[in-house]
Amino acid sequence: MAETIKKTIELKSLDELSGILGTYDENLTNLARELNLLAYVDGMKLRLEGNAEDVRLGEAVVQALAQTVRGGERIDGAKIAYCIELAREGKVEDIALLESGVVAITARGKQIKCKTVGQKAYVEAIKKNTVVFGVGPAGTGKTYLAVCMAVSAFKSKQVEKIILTRPAVEAGEKLGFLPGDLHEKVDPYLRPLYDALQELLGLETYAKLMERGAIEVAPLAYMRGRTLSNAYIILDEAQNTTKEQMKMFLTRMGEGSKMVVTGDVTQIDLDGKASGLVHATSILDGVEGVSVCKLTAKDVVRHPMVMRIIRAYEQDAEKAEAKKNAQKADKEKTRENSAKGE
Repeated sequence: MAETIKKTIELKSLDELSGILGTYDENLTNLARELNLLAYVDGMKLRLEGNAEDVRLGEAVVQALAQTVRGGERIDGAKIAYCIELAREGKVEDIALLESGVVAITARGKQIKCKTVGQKAYVEAIKKNTVVFGVGPAGTGKTYLAVCMAVSAFKSKQVEKIILTRPAVEAGEKLGFLPGDLHEKVDPYLRPLYDALQELLGLETYAKLMERGAIEVAPLAYMRGRTLSNAYIILDEAQNTTKEQMKMFLTRMGEGSKMVVTGDVTQIDLDGKASGLVHATSILDGVEGVSVCKLTAKDVVRHPMVMRIIRAYEQDAEKAEAKKNAQKADKEKTRENSAKGE
C-alpha cells in the first residue's frame, strides 16, 4: 500500500485562496477528486494528503492556479482539468506562457487571452504565416481566435477588409426547407461568425462596417472568380469543402492578404466525398508561409464535459481502427495459410 504523505501550500493573498477554492469550494473539490487527494483549508494554507505522486501533481497544479489568479484570470473546472493534464505531462510551467499577451479586446473591454498552450501556438502561427490551417475538435477556439486576430489586424490597419466564409453544407438537414432567399438560408450557418464579430466590435460598429463592405460574410460559392487583396480571409467548417473548392479558395489570395482555414475532420458531412481540408493539410504542411496547427481535446475550453465527450469518441474511433486492422491481419493470415495449403 502506497504511503500517505502531507503537503502544506501557503498562499500569498486572500484573492489567491478564494480564486483557487471557487464558489462553495467547488474548484478544490474538483482538484481533490481528479487527483484522488484529501484537500482542506487551514487559514491561508492548503493542505494536501495522498500518495507521493498525487500530492506532487496537486502541489504543481495549485501553484499554477495561484499564478493564474494573480494574472487576473478566473479559475473554473476546465482550467483545473487542463492544469492537471499539463502536470501529468510535466509541462505545468507552460501555464505561465498563457498569462502574457492579449489576443484582442472585446467591445466591452474584456481581454481575450489564449487558454491553452495549443491555442497559444495557433495564435503565434497566425502572426508568423500567410496561410494557417487550424484543425481540431469543437470547443478549441479555432474560429473565435481567428476572428479575434482578424479584428486586431483590421483595427491596426494591416488589412482593409475582413472576409468570413464557410461552405453551405447541411449536417443532416436540407437548405431547401429553410425560409427565404439564399442569403437568408445560409445565415444560420454563418451565425457563429456574426456572433464573434459583434462581441469584438460591438453591434453598432459591426453594422456600420458590414454596411460599407469592410466586413463581408458569405457562402464559399461566392468566392469563385475573385481576387481577394489586402484582406483577412477566414474559411470556417473547411472539413466540408471538396478538394476542388479548397483549391479554388486558396487561390483567391491577393497581395497583402492573410488566410486562416479552420475545421474539424471528425465532422465531415460530404456523403463520401474526399475532404478538401484533409487533402490540403496533407500536401501543404511544410510549404513556406503555410502552417498546420492541430488542436486536440486538451485544448477544449468549453465545459469540462465537452473534453470528456470528445475523448470518449476518440477512444471509440481508436478501438474501431484497431478492430479493423485486426480483421485485416486475420484475412491476410488466412490467405497465406490457404496459399501454403495449395
